[in-house]
Amino acid sequence: MTARLLLAFALVWPLGIAASLADSPSLRESQESPDAGRQTAAREREARLAALRARAQQRIAEATAHRSDPGVLEAVLERSRAQVEALAEAAAGLEASIPAQVSAAVRDGLRTEVLPVARHIAEIRGLLNQAIRRLERLEGEIAAERHARVDDLALLVDLVSSGWRGVDARLERLERASEQPNGAPVKRVAAA
Repeated sequence: MTARLLLAFALVWPLGIAASLADSPSLRESQESPDAGRQTAAREREARLAALRARAQQRIAEATAHRSDPGVLEAVLERSRAQVEALAEAAAGLEASIPAQVSAAVRDGLRTEVLPVARHIAEIRGLLNQAIRRLERLEGEIAAERHARVDDLALLVDLVSSGWRGVDARLERLERASEQPNGAPVKRVAAA
């Protein structure tokens, strides 16, 4: 099949060159010149075409001379098949080992990236625990202070109430003393 392609190419390619030479401006000019110029241009064109034909025939002869025998082609095909099979085996091996390698690489990457983050989280956790302990201590101190103020207020209420009881007891004694006929007269103050 390769030899056929080479043969077809060798036959068609020179014809394309001949067609491009036929369309060249120098050939057109020679065609437009007087009869003598036309004849020389026609001869030159024929000479070029003859040279191109000879060259094409030479290439065809070379292509047929280099034609491979079927044994060599079979050996090349067998070698190609063996290489394709080796490539398929290598691809299967890679297909089996790549997931493990990728997972190991991902695990290593996560380990290197997550370890500092874990340290930061542990540090933040420690700082939060310390802040919570301080808040609990402050809450305890505030509760103790509140209880102390409530106790102080209770003591003040007791003192004021006992003072008023003392005043009430004195007023009662004075009223009883004023009601007794032996005592000194007590003037009542009118309520305003």
